[in-house]
Amino acid sequence: MKDSTITVKTRKGLQNLAVGMFWLIIWQCIHYIVGRDVFVPSPFSVFNVLLEMIWEEMFWVTVFHSVFRVAVGILLSVIVGAPFGIAAGRIEWIYILFSPMVSIIKSTPVISFIIIALVWFKSTNVPIFIGFLMCFPIIWTNTVMGVRQVDRKLLQMAKIYQISKKDIMKEIYMPSLVPYMSAAIITALGLGWKVGVAAEVLSHPRRAIGSELHSAKAYVDTPSLFAWTLVVILLSLLFETVFAKLIRKWVRSTHFGSHRR
Repeated sequence: MKDSTITVKTRKGLQNLAVGMFWLIIWQCIHYIVGRDVFVPSPFSVFNVLLEMIWEEMFWVTVFHSVFRVAVGILLSVIVGAPFGIAAGRIEWIYILFSPMVSIIKSTPVISFIIIALVWFKSTNVPIFIGFLMCFPIIWTNTVMGVRQVDRKLLQMAKIYQISKKDIMKEIYMPSLVPYMSAAIITALGLGWKVGVAAEVLSHPRRAIGSELHSAKAYVDTPSLFAWTLVVILLSLLFETVFAKLIRKWVRSTHFGSHRR
């Protein structure tokens, strides 16, 4: 059983490597066709720039500050969105009250909120606010859906037997909420990076990946522009992968996994 698991992982790793090589070749072909580094730099020049950057202390300081802003924005969206989502899922008038606001946030272009935030906040806080605002609807909506999937007969039985609210939340609501919340947070991690870095590009705070992207564009340093973009992609994938593994491990170690099965 263990050997077969290793074989599957090896096959999947080789498959991912082959896919990565395929797209690197496509990238290199596009570079040859365009013929100008200012438009499409070669993968080799981008990776050389990236290797030079990672040996600089300021690179890691910049990455840390951007990671902090994105993480705080997403964390705030979970802290605020989950309780409001539970309340809205259980109480209809709260859902009716907040639903229009969530719809407005979803339909409004991110750039509009960034410009408004530039008026309200300091440049360093704009990415945090935007990350929170854009991720909040995802957390809220999925939490509402998770609550509404709870079996009403179980709730009625819990009420008849006078089970405490704490146990109702733990034994009835949580097994339903976990898959919805984990999916929401994974989605929010990807979106949080996109909107957070976009906000950094426009607000231009000190020590930020978005500020580095803005500077690379201003100086027409396309290899650096691609290198920093690659950093954003890798960090986003890393966050999503690590969180997904932690969630799966946590679910297996609790009784929620057996509930879902």
